[in-house]
Amino acid sequence: MTTYRSGFTLWQMVRTARELTADERVRERVDTVLHIMGGLGGTYGKGRSLVDALEDVAQEAILHGDFALAQRFQRFAAYARGDLFLEILENYYDDEARQRSEEHMRRMAAMGADRAVAALDVLCRDRPDATAADARDLFRGIARSADYLSLGDGEGGIQLSTREVRRLQQYGHMEIVLRNLPRPASAEAARMMNDVLADVDAGMLAQLLELRARQAGLAALRTVVEDPDSPESALHTCLKNQEWIFGGAYVAELARRQYTPETILDIPLLRGDGSLHVVELKRANIKDLVIRRSGHLMLGAAAHRAVSQAQNYLRAMDENRPSILVEHGVDTRRASATVVIGHPPYVTGGVTSREIAETLRTYNAHQSRIEVITYETLLNSASRMLALSSARQDADPDEEPAA
Repeated sequence: MTTYRSGFTLWQMVRTARELTADERVRERVDTVLHIMGGLGGTYGKGRSLVDALEDVAQEAILHGDFALAQRFQRFAAYARGDLFLEILENYYDDEARQRSEEHMRRMAAMGADRAVAALDVLCRDRPDATAADARDLFRGIARSADYLSLGDGEGGIQLSTREVRRLQQYGHMEIVLRNLPRPASAEAARMMNDVLADVDAGMLAQLLELRARQAGLAALRTVVEDPDSPESALHTCLKNQEWIFGGAYVAELARRQYTPETILDIPLLRGDGSLHVVELKRANIKDLVIRRSGHLMLGAAAHRAVSQAQNYLRAMDENRPSILVEHGVDTRRASATVVIGHPPYVTGGVTSREIAETLRTYNAHQSRIEVITYETLLNSASRMLALSSARQDADPDEEPAA
């Protein structure tokens, strides 16, 4: 069940964000959001209509190339839909709230350090000959028993509000993420890393972080594809906002997924010329993706059903092109589509990966607007793109080209 959210803080953030753009169409969409939210008090428009209106602002911003504003309103929509905590929005867009959060974390860190010193004092008192190894064992034991500790509700216990408990949960999630980041092995290494970062080129650092994020996203997708029980929803989650995986022809994933009453698109992508490209996702575990009949290979029923579904989407886009262009600013005339379905290891009947690729190549050669690919093709293509990006990052900019 969806838990819709809204409130004064979101209303304030939307009003502030309106001043960040001079484009009249974007401002009109923001004004629609403010109209739905109303004035002070009330429910601030909490519900599906508010989420749709926020996503419309994000999409309009994408169409005008303002990706920072689009991301802001996508986060607003995620909060209004119940997928994001308010504290996360405040951390991004409220300087005072972020400062309060940082102060809260500093206090927690100081309190933790103080408790650590107290624990060491007890260890040294009880065991004067304790070594550094003993101290490590002590804290390792504390860490392993943390799941069994409670805050208590009697005298001497610590009472936490729901907001503070939620913060602790968020810190736990952050700790899991940070655990996987590279870290210096010593204080000297930390000082060296700090000196390097002080002079690092911000653009280069941003590219490296983006490359790292793409590598992690591709690894997550590969894990889901290789799990035979993965549903379509898990594949969609891995591919959301990962338009780079589908190639350099697409500039962004559109926020709105529904343009006509009968069509809900899996992944709507925006081409550089402002036209729509539809990505239809199906399961990776399709046993009859390619079948052998009378000695010939052909697509199985599941693939034909997916292509028919994509054809119906494109027909609806063509028939409703004028209204979609006026209402949403997206050109759907002669929109194209990609169907991603199946993975060769799951295909039965002794059909090889090469035969699957050749069958799809033959099929696609007779199609003009719809292409069918497997997850293997998608993963391999994206891996090659990342390999090229990594090679460019690793190249020495001062190295002279070979004669």
